[in-house]
Amino acid sequence: MHTSPATEAPQAASGSGALVQNEPPFSLRDIKAAIPPECFSPIVWKSMTYFFVDVLAIVGLYVAATLIDSWFFWPAFWLLGGTMFWALFVVGHDCGHGSFSRNRWINGIVGHLAHTPLLVPYHAWRISHRLHHSVTGHLEEEEAWYPLTESEYRAAPLYIRIMRFTPLLLILFPFYLMRRHPRKDGSHFLPWSRLFRQSERRDAWISSFWCFAMLGALGYLTYEFGFLFLLKYYLGPYIVFVSWLDLVTYLHHTAPEIPWYRGNDWNFLRGALSTIDRDYGFINEIHHNIGTHVAHHLFIGIPHYHLNRATEAIRPVLGEYYRRSSEPIWSAFNRSRKSCAYVSDEGGVVHYQS
Repeated sequence: MHTSPATEAPQAASGSGALVQNEPPFSLRDIKAAIPPECFSPIVWKSMTYFFVDVLAIVGLYVAATLIDSWFFWPAFWLLGGTMFWALFVVGHDCGHGSFSRNRWINGIVGHLAHTPLLVPYHAWRISHRLHHSVTGHLEEEEAWYPLTESEYRAAPLYIRIMRFTPLLLILFPFYLMRRHPRKDGSHFLPWSRLFRQSERRDAWISSFWCFAMLGALGYLTYEFGFLFLLKYYLGPYIVFVSWLDLVTYLHHTAPEIPWYRGNDWNFLRGALSTIDRDYGFINEIHHNIGTHVAHHLFIGIPHYHLNRATEAIRPVLGEYYRRSSEPIWSAFNRSRKSCAYVSDEGGVVHYQS
């Protein structure tokens, strides 16, 4: 077992194992044993505090935007408001994993309050996100940001290339909610879609109802006050929120050093390790440590405020199997976008090629 911490390289994944692809010499149980037990326990009052701070920050920004009402301020409002929308989404993300609280009703109520204003159907997203975590790194089954094979890449129409390999990939999340992706059918907004089991359709109906109610409210406000009102107060920060979501999820699962697995070469541990931690600077705290992605994929029940401690605990166990990048975010985004085109049509363990 590796016992020395991974070393950090400034421009790529840390450790000598940036391209490690062998079966890890440790088990999930070994990793869990290294984490202090209290890291697995949500503290409800603490989770609620993060939720209310995010909501109050958003309310404060709306009050400021209304009082100032200047085109010099609106772009700043969109950037700040969209960033706080993203932070609020991450709180709902914890609810979906059950790491906000161990109480299902609390998770459901707060999850809807966090996601519905963002036009995200909480239960539907929770279900598809659960699939993502169960098949992370699986080339054929991955739910989000899967690689194209070389033959798929060569045959891809122009619009696919534009959406996947230009900055437009930062606005794909609404399309994913509506349609998922070419390999998997099923809209998040249609409770009868193939995404849901029969036992999940009732939850899907509930979340879709609240999202359509939110759409109705936005439509009414647009009718009363005009499209410019919608742009200033909602579409601006919403686009920033979507861009944050796509940027973060893309960067955590797209890099030349991250392996992908086919068939029997995949297992949960290898898949969970095929992600990378990112450093977002001062934004780390604002968006609730979502950059600590390796520990999150290994143990989804760890609340976000315990992830840093859990990460430090598991690094000596993971050794060269731990990946972390300190590369500036936009530099990493452009590097991955340009160098991660496709993977080989063959092979059990493959990496992106440019």
